[in-house]
Amino acid sequence: MRKKPMQFSAIAFDLDGTLYPNYRLYIRLVPLIIKEIRHLLAFGKARNRLRREINEGTLEHGLESQSFYHRQAHYMAEILKKDPSLLEEKTEKNIYRGWEPLFKKVRLFPHVKETLIAFREMGLKLGILSDFPPEKKIENLGLGGCWDAMLCSERIGQLKPGPLPFRELCKVLSLPPEKILYVGNSFTYDILGAQKAGMKAAWIIAKRKYLHAKKREKADFVFYDYRQLSSFVIT
Repeated sequence: MRKKPMQFSAIAFDLDGTLYPNYRLYIRLVPLIIKEIRHLLAFGKARNRLRREINEGTLEHGLESQSFYHRQAHYMAEILKKDPSLLEEKTEKNIYRGWEPLFKKVRLFPHVKETLIAFREMGLKLGILSDFPPEKKIENLGLGGCWDAMLCSERIGQLKPGPLPFRELCKVLSLPPEKILYVGNSFTYDILGAQKAGMKAAWIIAKRKYLHAKKREKADFVFYDYRQLSSFVIT
């Protein structure tokens, strides 16, 4: 019997909240959150503003990598009334570099490693596309050496769900978007962003929400257990 051709040539993943449950990181961040709550809130507001600018067309073509971090710091400075260069340094130290060691103690979702190995054995390419720098996190999670592409949307100059990160993912994987399945936990940033770029999208959600998720029909696949994802891809 002839084998059914595979629908996908690559599976790409968001990182935070997709390869591990967010709460397992947040628990370890409690001391920093208490100490730096104003800085973290300003960071979140600055990123929301950068995303709004994508929708408004202001950042349609993205920014140079360093320009992205400068603009993010300037938006934070407007909120906190502080020197943007100092805020950029603090963000690099406390958030980008400061969080990375914590991932040595963060446990993955069950069956992540087995699923990645199975995909590799099938000949599928594997990719990471995260809004944050993924390299050190992936290494500390014990998943180094698995990937054909590892991208950070900030360095591309446009956060998800903007189209540029997804286009760059296709370019690095040397594949058309319809041959890539993108897996993520954010419906707005991951699922809609990937679909708008022409990819199929698999949405990971908590088991308790699985049966009642109102947006399920809009994702190409919804799962709460990585064995479900493996079956979907392999079938």
